[in-house]
Amino acid sequence: MKDESDSVMVVAGLMALSARTAPKGRGLDSLVQRTAGPGDLPALAAEMDRLGEKYGLSFFLRDSGNILHSDACHLLGIRGQEPLGINCQGCGFRTCTEMVEACGAGDPGLSPFRGPNCVIKMADLGIAVGSAAKTAAIHNVDNRVMYSAGVAALSLEWLPGCMVAYGLPLKASGKNIFFDRHD
Repeated sequence: MKDESDSVMVVAGLMALSARTAPKGRGLDSLVQRTAGPGDLPALAAEMDRLGEKYGLSFFLRDSGNILHSDACHLLGIRGQEPLGINCQGCGFRTCTEMVEACGAGDPGLSPFRGPNCVIKMADLGIAVGSAAKTAAIHNVDNRVMYSAGVAALSLEWLPGCMVAYGLPLKASGKNIFFDRHD
């Protein structure tokens, strides 16, 4: 149904607005967003499959099926290596400068996300994801927060500068496709 799919894209835009205006630590916005529309979903799902095999994570394979049957997927990432300069030590380092110096020290192929990241930026991402999911729910668009979709978006380099991301696939249908799932 084209009208419903078009409406989902409108809601994705409202989700981006909700995430953008969500509170950010010290008012510094490091959020990066992109909506993967119908033409993007096969590439996102294929990358989820590839990464699921690479990391031995079967839920990536299950989730990729949801992505293929979605109308869109809103992706949110954070540039978590941009420090706030408050030296809270939540990242595990004494100062923000030490955290930045440690960034990129590992092998990027060993894990889905890269760190260290500012703990406040991680909280900012969580608040933005929650705001986006709330907006989808208010507009009766089924959605589910997926770590796997965020990892694939990072791998595809769809969220420049981000080291952590999540995806919220969206679907308008008579039954929520994001529940009653099986591995």
